[in-house]
Amino acid sequence: MYNYSNSSCFIGRCIVIKGLLDPKVDFVFKNIFGSEKHPEILISFLNAILKPVKKIVSVKINKNDLDKQFIEDKYSRLDVKATTSNDEIINIEIQLKNENNMIKRSIYYLSKMYEEQLSEGENYSKISRTICINILNFKYLRTSNFHTGYRLKEITTNEELTDVIELHFVEIPKLKSGSDEKDMLVAWTEFLKDPESEKVRGLELEVEEIRKAKDELIRMSNNDEQRIIYDMRANALRDKISELDEAEKKGIKKGIEKGIKEGAKQEKINNAKNFLKLGIDIETISKGTGLTIEEIKNIELEE
Repeated sequence: MYNYSNSSCFIGRCIVIKGLLDPKVDFVFKNIFGSEKHPEILISFLNAILKPVKKIVSVKINKNDLDKQFIEDKYSRLDVKATTSNDEIINIEIQLKNENNMIKRSIYYLSKMYEEQLSEGENYSKISRTICINILNFKYLRTSNFHTGYRLKEITTNEELTDVIELHFVEIPKLKSGSDEKDMLVAWTEFLKDPESEKVRGLELEVEEIRKAKDELIRMSNNDEQRIIYDMRANALRDKISELDEAEKKGIKKGIEKGIKEGAKQEKINNAKNFLKLGIDIETISKGTGLTIEEIKNIELEE
C-alpha cells in the first residue's frame, strides 16, 4: 500500500510521507489502537462500537511487546486486549481473509476469556462483562449492516438473558458510501478503510482521536524499523492468504470432481434400473454399465 511518496501539511503538521501503512494489517492496528501512550484512541473506538450508557473513560491495555518470531508467524493472533473503566474485559481482532470459522472461533475465545477470570474456588460474582470485537475486511454475515452485536437472548420472545458476554462484528466492505460520519463508528471504519481519503482528512479536523490515530500512522510509516516489521508481518499474512486461497481452489476442484463422479455413478444406476425393468439379466447389465453384480443386486432389492 505504500509505493509512492507525498507530503502532508495539515493542522500544523508538515511531514514528508513515504506512503501510509495499511491500518488493517494487525501489527499496525495493534500499535495504533493498543497504544499505552494514546489510550484515548481505544477509548473512542470502544465507545463508538459499544455505545454504552455509561461512557468508557479509561482503559488498561495489555502489554504490547512483539518479538520477530511472533511477527513472522502467519498463524499468530496480534489482537488488542484491554480492561475498561466499566469493568469490562475486551478483545479486538482484525482479520483480512475469510477463514470460514469466525463465529465458532470467536465464541471459543470469548468463552476462554470468560473462564480465565476465575481461579478454582472463586465466586462467580467476580466475573466481568466479556466482549469480543471482530473487525473483518470481508463480508461474512447475512445481514446488510456493517456492524452487528450479539448477546444471549430467549429464542421466542427475544428477551435478553444477560449482557455478561457480547460478540461484535464490524464488516468494513459493508460500510455504505454516504453513511453518517457523525456516527463515530462510521468515522473509525472510514479510517480503517482508507486513512488517506478525503473523508478521513475532513474527520481529522473534527475528531481529535482520529487525528491522533492518523499521526501515529504517519509516525509508523516514516519509521524505517517499523516499516521493516510491517513488511515481515504483511508478508506472513500474505503467505497465509495464499495458502487459504489455494486450499479453497483445491476444495472447489475436488468438489467438482466428486460431483462429476457422483453424477456418472447415478447415471449408471439409473440405466441399470431401466435394464432391470426390461428383464435383462444381471451379468449383462454389469457388463453394460460397469456396475458390480453386487451393486445391481442391491438396486434390484430396492426396486
